[in-house]
Amino acid sequence: MEAGDFWNDPVVSQNKMKELKSMKDDVATYEKLATQFDDIATLIEMGYEENDESLIPEIEAELQEFISTYENIRIKTLLSGEYDKDNAILSLHAGAGGTESCDWASMLFRMYSRWADAKGFSLEVLDSLDGEEAGIKSITFQINGENAYGYLKSEKGVHRLVRISPFNAAGKRQTSFVSCDVMPDIEDDIDIEIKDDDIRIDTYRSSGAGGQHINKTSSAIRITHFPTGIVVQCQNERSQFQNKDKAMQMLKAKLYLLKQQENMEKAAGIRGEVTEIGWGNQIRSYVMQPYTMVKDHRTGVESGNVDNVMDGKIDLFMNGYLKWLSLGCPKNMNSDVE
Repeated sequence: MEAGDFWNDPVVSQNKMKELKSMKDDVATYEKLATQFDDIATLIEMGYEENDESLIPEIEAELQEFISTYENIRIKTLLSGEYDKDNAILSLHAGAGGTESCDWASMLFRMYSRWADAKGFSLEVLDSLDGEEAGIKSITFQINGENAYGYLKSEKGVHRLVRISPFNAAGKRQTSFVSCDVMPDIEDDIDIEIKDDDIRIDTYRSSGAGGQHINKTSSAIRITHFPTGIVVQCQNERSQFQNKDKAMQMLKAKLYLLKQQENMEKAAGIRGEVTEIGWGNQIRSYVMQPYTMVKDHRTGVESGNVDNVMDGKIDLFMNGYLKWLSLGCPKNMNSDVE
């Protein structure tokens, strides 16, 4: 940073600043842990010397905070993937079930929004389509923050909701599905060749808030990649060119991940349940009636507090997924994952 030419390239210098902040935060967390460890040891020693049982609640509280902080930094060491540090782009698509599924998509969007807020991350909507009666039919949004993709990659797959639907006049229990796609916001240029004949680029009028410009011009972009069937959309930027650049960046990221996945399957014979995403292959179930339970079917991690989960407290599942990956994706996880 003291070099005379450090600020000549704003992108490089800003990335270095982010890297420095991350390293400083890690050091500060370690120092906090070391201090807490010494404080707890001192309190225990005092309790023994003075035979003072009143110190037990304070020791327990300090110990719980220490374990929580330690666990968070330990999980961070598992974020070693090539793009784990990047921002994340998520797409939610309501499945069969009409209005109920659209409402489920809006509930999931709120869940991720609350999670991002709690992390201090920012969120921007890139494209959205409202349901006919209520909720969201589809939405693509970007979450910006350190290791956002590393954490959110655990959410890729089909999410299943079981509840008594408020849209069902008979008051019957109903099952709904929403698919969630997650990819990193790769800023570097990816070496992926896309032939002009392999894609179709459509323009359409943007929907939703955005003022006169966004509502009166056909600035939204949809790109369809014929060989894979991948479709990406962007309507958030002000100009058609900006939306096209963002959509093309998203398409390259998806194609890169697809190629990476195929190479992994060939080299290591990766299991289908890890890579396949389709209706009926849900990764997680959220049951609200007749009992309350959220369970991840890959890792076995579960929570009985559905309200907490829907309020964005999903680190339990993300951490469990990272541990599951680090263990080689075993078919059965024991309770230690929690």
